[in-house]
Amino acid sequence: MTGKLFRGLFLGAVLGALLFRVAGLDLRPMHHDEANQALKFGELLERGHYRYDPRDHHGPSLYYLTLPAAGVAGERSLAELRETTLRLVPALFGAGIVALLLLFAGGLSRQAALSAAALIAVSPAMTYYSRFYIQETLLVFFLAGLVAAGWRYARTRSAFWALAAGFCAGMMMATKETCLILFGAMAAALGISRLLASFERSVWPAAGAPGRPPLLHALLFLAAAAAAAVALLTSFFSHPAGPADAVRAVGTYLGRAGESGIHVHPWSYYLGMLAYSRFGQGPVWSEGLVLVLAVVGGLAALRRDQNRDGPPQFPRFVLFFTLICAAVYSAIPYKTPWNVLPFYWGLLLLAGHGAGFLLGLKFSRFRLGRSGLAVLLAAGFLHLAWQGYRANFVGHSDPSNPYVYAQTSPDLLKLVEQVEEAAAGSPEGAAMLIKIVAPPDETWPLPWYLRRFTRVGYWTDVEEAGELGEADAVIASAAFADTVGERLGNGFRLSYFGLRPEVVLALFVKRPLTAPAVPF
Repeated sequence: MTGKLFRGLFLGAVLGALLFRVAGLDLRPMHHDEANQALKFGELLERGHYRYDPRDHHGPSLYYLTLPAAGVAGERSLAELRETTLRLVPALFGAGIVALLLLFAGGLSRQAALSAAALIAVSPAMTYYSRFYIQETLLVFFLAGLVAAGWRYARTRSAFWALAAGFCAGMMMATKETCLILFGAMAAALGISRLLASFERSVWPAAGAPGRPPLLHALLFLAAAAAAAVALLTSFFSHPAGPADAVRAVGTYLGRAGESGIHVHPWSYYLGMLAYSRFGQGPVWSEGLVLVLAVVGGLAALRRDQNRDGPPQFPRFVLFFTLICAAVYSAIPYKTPWNVLPFYWGLLLLAGHGAGFLLGLKFSRFRLGRSGLAVLLAAGFLHLAWQGYRANFVGHSDPSNPYVYAQTSPDLLKLVEQVEEAAAGSPEGAAMLIKIVAPPDETWPLPWYLRRFTRVGYWTDVEEAGELGEADAVIASAAFADTVGERLGNGFRLSYFGLRPEVVLALFVKRPLTAPAVPF
């Protein structure tokens, strides 16, 4: 493959990744996790500072990296924020994961890098969660940056790459606490790769860059990591307790990982989601192409003579990192589907390596064999792309979509419309009183959708909510609907709306007063 052809095709993969991620960002209703993050960013946007919360919300990198997007959009308050502005941030970083593949030159062949780029660009899992305003896509981007910078450093021994690797490691720490799993998996994978290379009497690292990293470079790495993490965790030194809170948060999430509840799933949850999913009479979903190619890539990485024109350590490192990461994430009972992304990124790299390996086999050097293989790979890619389109633009809120998880129902938007209509007919407008009586897990993402209203109160018990009749609108859990209805009487109109699967909210809107008859 010529350099010009590679650059053209790779650019097409990056543009395709952008298209899948940035088009129609407002199609899907806000997930409750997104709404939670959005309100946290709203505090930073309006008040100019952020305090790390060791009990929830994860690190602040997502919020600080959203500030430029809000500034360009001219949105200076929570009420002005739009879903598109928020989701654009992870979408751009998701496309950036594809662009970072260029830094793996020498570790992945051109065919492998291009195949991985194409798969990442359209993968349903990678695209769907790149359109979520949560931390996972940023975590994977900085993970990819750390691995890429580490690979460039292994080949060049450049202080620049030591600094770049440290910066990415620090950004991972400022993004999500589960980075500790990734750091441990990388360290273990590096050790296993070096041990295997030593056993085979291979060269480590790449030729032309022998020996251990200089002490100065190690210090530069640590300094860059500490600077990035501390700057964000302390809100640029306005909250000195931030790093200590981050350490305490590790205990919080370790305890949560072992808790029982609705997020507990079997060890095979992630593999099953990727290999084959079908709910009821819904369509079949499968990213099996990636899994099959990843197996091929993993086996190819273990061949002693693989990648003859370059050192074999990089594909092996990716293999061991992915296996360790997948094992740890699968062993943790607490699972949410977006947690698949860090090790799925590794599977996608291995899949690209597998595709490159197949294209380099002797039988594929014959025109018929190469053409047949290319047709098979192209068909698999198009099927994956179709699923990516279906996941993001057709079934974005459909429970039969395996990537949909406790997703807000589009029906909630109708509830919001009725509240807006009530405000339009009220003399108080956005200052009308809205009372919400529901458990906390039945209120999100209402704080996001009611963000422009200035008098909104939340209660978990009907008795605590006081006089309900003084409100212009009351939103209640379906379990409280009868009690609330009795207290409000006939002066309110009742409607029911789905919040998410098996969760229903009751909306009581004050009826307009009947105008007195005008005598002739």
